[in-house]
Amino acid sequence: MGYTFAEKVLARQAGLETAVAGQIVTVRPDKLLTHDNTSDIAKKFRSIGVTRVADPAMHVIVLDHVTPAANETYAASHKATREFVAEQGITAFYDVGEGICHQVLPEKGHAWPGAVIVGSDSHTPTHGAFGAFAAGIGRTEAAAVMATGEIWLRVPESLRVVVRGQFPERVSAKDLILYLIGQLRADGADYCSVEFAGEAIEALSIAGRMTLCNMAAEMGAKNAVVAPDATTRAWLAGRVTRDYAEIHPDPDAIYARVIEVDAGTLAPQVARPHRVDNVAPVTDVAGTKIDQALIGTCTNGRLEDLEAAADILRGKHIAPGVRLLVLPASREVLLAAIERGIIRDLVKAGATLLNPGCGPCLGAHEGCMAPGEATLSTANRNFKGRMGSKDAAIYLASPATVAASALAGVIADPRAK
Repeated sequence: MGYTFAEKVLARQAGLETAVAGQIVTVRPDKLLTHDNTSDIAKKFRSIGVTRVADPAMHVIVLDHVTPAANETYAASHKATREFVAEQGITAFYDVGEGICHQVLPEKGHAWPGAVIVGSDSHTPTHGAFGAFAAGIGRTEAAAVMATGEIWLRVPESLRVVVRGQFPERVSAKDLILYLIGQLRADGADYCSVEFAGEAIEALSIAGRMTLCNMAAEMGAKNAVVAPDATTRAWLAGRVTRDYAEIHPDPDAIYARVIEVDAGTLAPQVARPHRVDNVAPVTDVAGTKIDQALIGTCTNGRLEDLEAAADILRGKHIAPGVRLLVLPASREVLLAAIERGIIRDLVKAGATLLNPGCGPCLGAHEGCMAPGEATLSTANRNFKGRMGSKDAAIYLASPATVAASALAGVIADPRAK
């Protein structure tokens, strides 16, 4: 009997010969990711009665959610995190301006094939794009990992998504994952390990793979993964200096479900308010008025995302009455976009450039909406009140669709631009 990726990686990390779906294993994660919530987790950690973290080298801490601090409360939280990092001897700490945790962590070499990563953020599965097992955990669990260096996990059942063919022009990984979420619904992959495979997946860039794994959380996945290959190794070269062993599922592995998709049949997709699984082709919602457009976040703030938007906006100007917000996922992405002239093109088209970070996505500051307004966003969630007023509407789409819509002032099909 063959084994899935999740079964193999968790068995190895637990020191077992084999592990099967449903089995409880205790593992020592390679990395624990926390962000602005680190100060709260540190309080829980101290309440256990432990004074030192089990392994300072395990920690990756990024200040990204409300940065720079929007008020005294956030500033105090950031200060507490900086003090905790210094006290505990944690060196993988990235302060305000470095970017979003899910982008910064792999950029700085903290993700690699076969790694086990847990993070106090629901979109930690993003790092499965590098062939890692990456899962979100709660703050109390994170505090326990701080104290013990270990965590127990139930080995998830696995769902395999095989994507054949080639993506049509201006149809992207974001459209694929929105389509899948619409088909499977928000609970369609609950506590599953989602394996993405097929020639369309193999042709994706690392950025596209990160988008898929990031949003797998929106259909309930515990983790998502793309098998490492030459694309993975090339991206990690010069970033990851340690040796690693790639883990691939066995050809005869047993899956709870196998889903096949023809990429060539896909159209641009839009998630309508107020659920991520309320998905329709862009043609079904074309003409819907928007007040704000957002390109960025941990889902689509990478260089190729900004470039896709610039290709549509270059030499043009956004519609009157539309606010276009652009926030690169990291300092590295921002610098590359500046060097390529992408930022110049976006700003000349009327965009407002925000600092690398989460920004408007969580509605804590920057880009909040007023009652009755609508935003078309490249983010991963469109829940009521997510970006400000509970009486505002959030639609989700790809960078190309958002850019085309910012030009039109209404939701528009990017294939027509």
